[in-house]
Amino acid sequence: MSTSTKKKIVHIHIGSDNFKTSLTAGNHELIADEPESVGGKDKGPDPYDYLLMSLGSCTAITLRMYIERKEWDVQDIYVELRHFKDHAEDCEDCDEKSAKIDKIEEEILVKGELTDDQLNRLLEIAHKCPVFKTLQGSVEAKTSISRH
Repeated sequence: MSTSTKKKIVHIHIGSDNFKTSLTAGNHELIADEPESVGGKDKGPDPYDYLLMSLGSCTAITLRMYIERKEWDVQDIYVELRHFKDHAEDCEDCDEKSAKIDKIEEEILVKGELTDDQLNRLLEIAHKCPVFKTLQGSVEAKTSISRH
């Protein structure tokens, strides 16, 4: 898992074929799309699926690195994630649509011989995953646009 300070660059292209989008990261090409229910052709995961997969894969890799270093007996790690929008708990205008916040639930299942203390330590380590820390911190996004 790369956490270097070097800028990560990915390339995204969408043409006139509905919402089908090509994503390129180095030598890896992926497809994103929207489900048919919103006008897409369901040719690939939607952007929120990729967000969840990013967090889940980062969590799994971070845990596997830690487990390997500790030489613990763990055969498999499964991560299930759910994304939804919910009302802010302390919201004054909760009837407003904009008052909803994004929530992600992450459930980790570990197959192996571990004590409760080891499981609790793995939960702490999961929160050290770089993508988790990015989502919990403040992100500054800057966008520019030009003609091609």
